[in-house]
Amino acid sequence: MKTFNRVTEKDLAYFSALMPGRVFSGEAISTDYDHDEMTEYGHFMPEAVLHALSTEDVSAVLKYCNEHQIAVTPRGSGTGLCGGCVAIHGGVVLSTEKMKRVLEVDRRNMTATVEPGVLLMEFPKALEGTGLFYPPDPGEKTATMGGNAMTNAGGMRAVRYGVTRDYVLGMEVVLADGSVIQLGGKNVKNSSGYSLIDLMVGSEGTLGFLTKLTVKLIPEPKVNLSLLMPFDDLDACIGAVPAVLGCGCEPTAVEFMEREVIACAEKYLGKQFPDTSADAYLLVRLDGPSAEALRPAMDTLTDLALSIGAKDVLLADTDERKESIWNARGAFLEAIKGSTSTMDECDVVVPRDVIPAFVRRSVEIGRRIGVRVCSFGHAGDGNLHIYACRDDMEEAVWKAACEQVMDELYAAARAMGGEVSGEHGIGHAKRDFLRESVGEVQLNLMRGIKAAFDPNGILNPGKVV
Repeated sequence: MKTFNRVTEKDLAYFSALMPGRVFSGEAISTDYDHDEMTEYGHFMPEAVLHALSTEDVSAVLKYCNEHQIAVTPRGSGTGLCGGCVAIHGGVVLSTEKMKRVLEVDRRNMTATVEPGVLLMEFPKALEGTGLFYPPDPGEKTATMGGNAMTNAGGMRAVRYGVTRDYVLGMEVVLADGSVIQLGGKNVKNSSGYSLIDLMVGSEGTLGFLTKLTVKLIPEPKVNLSLLMPFDDLDACIGAVPAVLGCGCEPTAVEFMEREVIACAEKYLGKQFPDTSADAYLLVRLDGPSAEALRPAMDTLTDLALSIGAKDVLLADTDERKESIWNARGAFLEAIKGSTSTMDECDVVVPRDVIPAFVRRSVEIGRRIGVRVCSFGHAGDGNLHIYACRDDMEEAVWKAACEQVMDELYAAARAMGGEVSGEHGIGHAKRDFLRESVGEVQLNLMRGIKAAFDPNGILNPGKVV
């Protein structure tokens, strides 16, 4: 394993001269910086936390750290779920949380250019009144745009619109040696050599440091409505997904959820879910130019759902009704976290035709090993979130049981043609599962790419490869 130099007083003096008032070390570093949202994966305190304000800051820090063999961990708002933004090798955490300007909204080209620290929840405010829309919709709205790009975040609207990668047109990136490169721009197509921008998206800060991001926008849909379909059991619910996707209605989102997870969300939010009659639910969203234009799709989905086992179809066409459903859906992760002492997550993606089989398999694995397993996810694109909950298990028992659950879940996903991560990335927590999934040939290709971009290995070491 590569070793790095520790941050010295001389290094801190250099950083402080470069970034006065934005350098923290020792006890001045908040414990927030030693973990991400999945604390099960450990706590790693950096030796220094630096807050960048500009590309020039980032360039100078990387140039210095590269020359002095100091590890650098890029970090946005720290909302990741696989330990991607924690300093497992110490060194410097270089934060973009203060780089949060929307630099341009270009209506003519239908693009926006932002700094990496812009929060996903804040970005729509910059688009108000433009008639334009940024489709990617990851569940964690306090995540940064830069973090979304670096993990290729997905979200609930990916079924119709795609994931973050599909909207990244341009990037300004600082390489490990401090040099600044421009990738892409405002062109909507490009076939000019290797697609370095596609390598950068989803690279989790291991290839370069993102300092500006240009994204594609589309015309904003005027109307949306949601259909909530209760089923007697999870098997029937998941089994309905292929029919919903194949009926020609072009849903924006198709989510599945279990009653147990909904109950956790009700307790967490202190609000009742609109329906509590069923064990499992499909939630389908439709976007369109008008309510009238959506009516044929709504009628088709309603008739279809009732014909394949749904107990009812509940229409959410007012803001109040939609919020009561989608607020609960958005709170699932925090609600599950609040229901247990700790947990681990499996973020697999599988082909859509095996979603029912994989969900059934996850239930069987949890019951056989004796671990409470909760699940929900993006049924429309095969990205499933399976959570193993510790509850009151003793530490040693939990560690062994959780490891077995995760090993079997990832093995099942591989056997069904799936992949390790649909949207959360690899970080340091899922590296072994990536190795098992892609094999040494692909992993060596990835390592070669890493070495070409970052010969000294200072950028987010210990992550992905």
